[in-house]
Amino acid sequence: MHHDRQQIRARHTDDTLTVYQAYRPEIGLAAVREGRFPETWKRDRMTWIKPSFLWMMYRCGWAAKEGQETVLAVEITREGFEWALRHASLSHYQPGLHEDLASWKRELRRAPARVQWDPERDLHLDPLPHRSLQLGLSGEAVRRYADVWTVSLTDVTPLAHEIHGLVRAGDTEGAARLLPQERAYPVPEGLLDHLRR
Repeated sequence: MHHDRQQIRARHTDDTLTVYQAYRPEIGLAAVREGRFPETWKRDRMTWIKPSFLWMMYRCGWAAKEGQETVLAVEITREGFEWALRHASLSHYQPGLHEDLASWKRELRRAPARVQWDPERDLHLDPLPHRSLQLGLSGEAVRRYADVWTVSLTDVTPLAHEIHGLVRAGDTEGAARLLPQERAYPVPEGLLDHLRR
């Protein structure tokens, strides 16, 4: 697979990067209210973060799926994001990248983060030829994400509904104008070598 088909595209600033997650309203709204993940939010479970707004929409059905009615834009430090990538393992076995199946399984068990490359989506949520990063955090990575890396939390559910309304009305241009501007993330040299081929 070509590297240009596996690019990290995201909203980012000099210090931060935005990822998306969908939650039950009682968790999502509490997080926005408190400006951080509440104590009730499980730090011992795996959590997946996605830099692609449209992939999040695909996953949560425009914030209509049960348990995913509140979509959060979570701004995290680039330092934290890159720490997760550095310590991540690919979520599936890739011959040529991994020595053998057993060593990949060992790596996956040890890694506090895992990476999946899934087809990016368009406004109709149809797959595109290039890939979008999903980053799964567990153990130490979840705790760092919730308590160290998170800079701000924003409820973007109204935006999701507005864009979806325009798509349904056939106004894809209007919908596209409202999309968060995601551009290629300047990945430090070599950081993704163990995560793509």
